[in-house]
Amino acid sequence: MPVWMSWVAVGTLALTATGLLLSRSWRISLGLLALQNLAAFFLMQKHWSLSMSAAMLLTGWMSAAALGMTRLNTKEDSEGDTSWPQGGFFRLFASGLVLLAVTVGAGSLDSWMPHSAPDITWGASILVGLGFLHLGMTLQPMRVIIGLLTTLLGFELFYSIVESSILVSGLVVAVTLGLALEGCYLLMLGEQTA
Repeated sequence: MPVWMSWVAVGTLALTATGLLLSRSWRISLGLLALQNLAAFFLMQKHWSLSMSAAMLLTGWMSAAALGMTRLNTKEDSEGDTSWPQGGFFRLFASGLVLLAVTVGAGSLDSWMPHSAPDITWGASILVGLGFLHLGMTLQPMRVIIGLLTTLLGFELFYSIVESSILVSGLVVAVTLGLALEGCYLLMLGEQTA
């Protein structure tokens, strides 16, 4: 894969993670999550085989599909987002601060990990940082699961640098699917108690 294509994937990760933070529509959020998994797929191919990277991609897409099908069968909540703060400008400013911190800190992470590439380190740091920011700004089960899936995808990118074991990547796939199923359960539970 050409170097410019991997940096396009890093830019896509930054845009999708920021879009997930700003988006209020669950449909747009799940589309951004699927696009985020596609960009991470291209970065994972630097260290993993095509089959392992494709397994991670399909797992991310299945997670988004499961959340979408569950959300489609629940009632639309009219109360909106009850998280603090609600302003889009503040969320954009906070994501800019996280991206600035990633810019400053990603270079030093390359020296800690053997065989690391700057583009994968940047992409993983962006996902982990913006995923944690997403988790800190919401209380809704769907948005919390999306934040957890974003953070977990960042850790999967970090992990792809360190280890290429099929067994452990299979366990990460199981954790991702389990997290999505837990999100589906929480969405259905919220529907029954409402």
